[in-house]
Amino acid sequence: MSKSKLEYIWLDGHQPTQELRSKTKVEDDFSGKLEDCSIWSFDGSSTEQAEGGASDCLLKPVAIYPDPARKNGYLIMCEVLNADKTPHVSNHRATIDDDDNDFWFGFEQEYFLMDSKTDLPLGFPRGGFPGPQGKYYCSVGGRYTWGRDFVEEHADLCIDAGLNFEGINQEVAPGQWEFQCFAQSAKTAGDEIWIARYLLNRLTEKYNYYIELHPKPVKGDWNGSGMHANFSNTVLRTCGSQDTYNKICEAFRPVTKDHIGVYGAYNDERLTGLHETAHVSDFSYGISDRGASIRIPIITVEKGWKGWLEDRRPASNADPYKVASIIIKTVKSAKI
Repeated sequence: MSKSKLEYIWLDGHQPTQELRSKTKVEDDFSGKLEDCSIWSFDGSSTEQAEGGASDCLLKPVAIYPDPARKNGYLIMCEVLNADKTPHVSNHRATIDDDDNDFWFGFEQEYFLMDSKTDLPLGFPRGGFPGPQGKYYCSVGGRYTWGRDFVEEHADLCIDAGLNFEGINQEVAPGQWEFQCFAQSAKTAGDEIWIARYLLNRLTEKYNYYIELHPKPVKGDWNGSGMHANFSNTVLRTCGSQDTYNKICEAFRPVTKDHIGVYGAYNDERLTGLHETAHVSDFSYGISDRGASIRIPIITVEKGWKGWLEDRRPASNADPYKVASIIIKTVKSAKI
């Protein structure tokens, strides 16, 4: 008889930013298949998802990955259900309207790697600041780069877990990094960002670091952190029409506040119109424009207006399920 460790992972009910929770279930002779992962329960009164008098919430497995750091281990991404098996109000994966998987998403997850001893980003000295940004982005060498061993180990974990992990790079500020994941399914793209975040956070326990997803953790003349959302559907991938692209982009204009409302807490501190952002109250789009709300990639134009769009507004602490859900809704509303 073999024993397997199934790590059930879910999002709690904390506001304004949900956090990851997980617990381990040991199974005998587990097949490794999602359909053999049973629904499990947890104490929702300890995660802001239920009252103490009726505290049971349910975990519905929706995606499974091998756990690269545990013997006979699996990572099980779960949706949270009420006791009657309806989606819990905190379950935003259930709001994604893309059953035919027409929408593809690629998320660029930026984050700051923080030293637990100083509560400062790696590379920031106590009581002061490093040199101004400009030499850190995609840098090489110990003078401008901190945390590479951690970042490389995280990349290996994600690849070994079977995520469609597409890359890493150091970002504009010291201690700031980015990774990218892509999926030909909105729900899968969200699942993989959350699993990658889970592996990121679990790895910090080994290094005595922690991850900061606040969109503007360092005040002043420093870039904030985002989770840029690259998206396409069949129309965007095949239309060959600048007019169609413009109509889809214009569909975002009247719902600017709705999008900002689910693009992450404290995002107004990042979306100032500076540091490669559009202002939080504005809406704009442009070809190859990283100061716009939505960037039209130059590759899309060069391929004859067949490709994707990048919404640059989501913050690093945004829920990819919420982001995908509202983007899909808005694109579907475009009159094309």
